[in-house]
Amino acid sequence: MIRIQILPPEEAKKIAAGEVIDRPAALVREFIDNAIDSGASSVELAVEGGGIRKVEVSDNGSGMAKEDLVLCVKPHATSKIRSLDDLSRATTLGFRGEALAAAAAVARLEILSAAETGEAWLLETFPAFAGQAAGPEQASNERLGPGSRVRGTSVRAFGLFDAVPARKRFLKREGSEGALCRQVFIEKALAFPEITFRFVQDGRLKIHARNNAAPSGGETSYRGRFGELVLAADERQFLHEIHAAGKGFSVTVVFGGPELYRHDRRQQYVFANKRRIQDYSLIQALEYGLAGFFPNGSHPVGAVFVEVDPALADFNIHPAKREVRFADPGAIHHAVTSALVSYVRETAGRFRASDADGRDESGVLDFPGGYGSRGGAGGAYGPAGGYYPRGGETSGRLAMEALLERKDEFSALLRRSGPDWSEREPAAADGAPAAEPGIAYSGSSGGRDGTPRLVGRVFGLFIIVEKGDRIFIIDQHAAHERVLYERFLSKPIAAQELLVAIPFCTESEDEDSFLRGKKEALARLGIVLEHEDGVWRIEALPAGWNRGDGETVEEIRSLRNLGGGMTESWAASLACRAAIKDGDYLDDGAARELAAAALAIPAGRCPHGRPIWLEIGREDLFRAVRRIE
Repeated sequence: MIRIQILPPEEAKKIAAGEVIDRPAALVREFIDNAIDSGASSVELAVEGGGIRKVEVSDNGSGMAKEDLVLCVKPHATSKIRSLDDLSRATTLGFRGEALAAAAAVARLEILSAAETGEAWLLETFPAFAGQAAGPEQASNERLGPGSRVRGTSVRAFGLFDAVPARKRFLKREGSEGALCRQVFIEKALAFPEITFRFVQDGRLKIHARNNAAPSGGETSYRGRFGELVLAADERQFLHEIHAAGKGFSVTVVFGGPELYRHDRRQQYVFANKRRIQDYSLIQALEYGLAGFFPNGSHPVGAVFVEVDPALADFNIHPAKREVRFADPGAIHHAVTSALVSYVRETAGRFRASDADGRDESGVLDFPGGYGSRGGAGGAYGPAGGYYPRGGETSGRLAMEALLERKDEFSALLRRSGPDWSEREPAAADGAPAAEPGIAYSGSSGGRDGTPRLVGRVFGLFIIVEKGDRIFIIDQHAAHERVLYERFLSKPIAAQELLVAIPFCTESEDEDSFLRGKKEALARLGIVLEHEDGVWRIEALPAGWNRGDGETVEEIRSLRNLGGGMTESWAASLACRAAIKDGDYLDDGAARELAAAALAIPAGRCPHGRPIWLEIGREDLFRAVRRIE
């Protein structure tokens, strides 16, 4: 008995179609790609039943003549390439000629197209169901006739997987499939701000993204389109856009300031030659470039748009083109990271105010660069970078009210007064009893030299000081961490010679090249390396270093991935380890000294992006307890 058989053509087509069309969102991706490749300036997507019942994409592109329309649904029919060599020069989104053929195998298609001649034709295809006998060359499964429309093409797919019930059972609910269609639509629209996009779902217009090409000297287009499609209206003002370039590539990065942080990476995108791709290294570059700009555990929103010479990238390694192999991925990663680090350094001042003229009616300073998350209580940095919680529904309502409603601990703290306001601190080191840190009502508001007056400590972590008519609640760990961080950046980090050097071998030539090229820079970070007979030795490390040999080697190796942010990342790591911790007790002199140093820091955030202090004004407190309205 012969075991090997040749599958019937119709069955083979349905199986092969699964490589390209696995759900309605794949139809959306392929149809929009064809519309964009046709030179369209306007593209509309309409879905019904999550795209399972219908997906339709209409454009005003070049359209197809009758002869092209007949061929377009054949396997590997394409107008984009003529030979294998053309793949290295392909500049279009589609090029393999699989999309329409795959769609025709698993759905009923209607393709209505008119070229510049104005003559329109309608092609209908019908997938073969199990047991159906197709005529010669599928003649019975296709129908061509005259149509009516202006220049462009409309492609409609009906009843996805009706002919393949086994595959249809694995589709999600209509709502979930519709959401995936919407996401693909947004990805396409993000990459082409010069094209007008419309999204209609079950007969209702959901998105209308108009042509957002940047006028001469006006707002850049990627930034505007990203804000329109991804962010809420009140968040768009916090978007930034930067550019970088290297040999054979250029990069545009759109990203949000610290007020736009998220707790996941769903609003991070990477595009290569206007295709959305999965590339963890470039997502990592976005995160590394903004390290210290966002709180721990949070992520920036943004998109990396890479334009690369097609000869330096392979877009043909994934059936759905979701992955790309770059000839020099390290150069692109470094360009993104370095550009972001440089931008953050140069523009850090725009996230704090220079004076108090920005107070709104409530008395709360309102400056770009507020620190909060979508859906939460936002804020803004004051003159020295301190954090001001922003008000709620009206300008007359202060954020202190919202803070009282949300923070039980702080509410209890505010209700306390007199000598019992805070628990007695532990005895001082010399055995003398510590002073009672109660609130004083003498009206004193700091020393004559402008230094803050220590009020007390709470929860083993916060230092409370009074300065002028404002109270500062200072996170002692974050403040000390920032002070140390600034010190480490201002001069070389002191190195301590090891009694016994730590030997290790590199894992690649690239790693070896990195250590040789950065040897002097690492020495300024307190890491002294020597190389002999193919073996590296760690001769010295920053004073106070307390990691094991294996962990030390891995930390030094990891610096290679930080690009231009290596110094800042290392300084932040050292500062975090050396800073005083929660529960560590500071005597009054040390607490006052730390508070003064913290309030003098231009950027009121720790190296990992958390605010160092919360600032509350006299009027804020009065309004919170309804002494004034």
